[in-house]
Amino acid sequence: MTVVREAAQRVTARRAEVFGANAFDPPEDALPGAVTTKSTPTDPVTVVDTETERFVRDRLAQLRPDDTVLGEEFGGEGAGRAAAQDAVRWIVDPIDGTVNFLYGVPAYAVSLGAQIDGVSVAGAVADVVHGTVYTAVLGGGAREIASDGAVRELRANPITDPALALVATGFGYARERRERQGRVLAELLPQVRDVRRIGSAALDLCMVAAGRADAHYEHGLSPWDWAAGALIAQEAGARVIVPRPDSSSADGALTLAAAPGIADRLIAALEAAGGLGNL
Repeated sequence: MTVVREAAQRVTARRAEVFGANAFDPPEDALPGAVTTKSTPTDPVTVVDTETERFVRDRLAQLRPDDTVLGEEFGGEGAGRAAAQDAVRWIVDPIDGTVNFLYGVPAYAVSLGAQIDGVSVAGAVADVVHGTVYTAVLGGGAREIASDGAVRELRANPITDPALALVATGFGYARERRERQGRVLAELLPQVRDVRRIGSAALDLCMVAAGRADAHYEHGLSPWDWAAGALIAQEAGARVIVPRPDSSSADGALTLAAAPGIADRLIAALEAAGGLGNL
């Protein structure tokens, strides 16, 4: 938790330096060279993403020198297990929600999960703007720690009717994937209360844990998107489906977290809409 909180503080400070003192300055005000792209022209990466991942890696090297790291920006050990059986592999997303960060939309996070043999055993997600940290340990429940230090135990909502469910989702960057995802959403939307597209899968998963959403589903997430948040949702009682630990965004596999009372019916609705397979 300490590492993600420190990283979140650095993200806040560096955004002001790179984009200007106003937290909501638009991306065109960024310093020259501060923003590039990755998989598509709509998939940005900023200098703050790369700096933050380096910071997290350096801190982990100090605290856990025998562990391995897989990160969004610099890669690493990508197999389902770390270098040796029962070794710990840390999964880091330095800024989950980079487009939000770029535009000053107040929904982006630092995510750090620990896996053993491909299974998440601990995780922390820092909501950078609001100063909240969500944490979980496998078998130990999930908690929300506010910026003032107040701690709240998390539990998924006791909802039983999918028609009353608030469902969060997200979309890929490639046009073809978005078209497929849009068709699934069009089938699902009339069957639920409403849909939210926050722009950070890690925060969406924590919202399910905290009862601020009833479900989250998304295709094409990478391990750094879900390694921490899915564990937090699971430990809050949500039904969770995650891709294989060696998967990548290109596989298009489903990530889902749903309040237990609606999980079966939501999964059935996704199946009927063609949303259980890879998209």
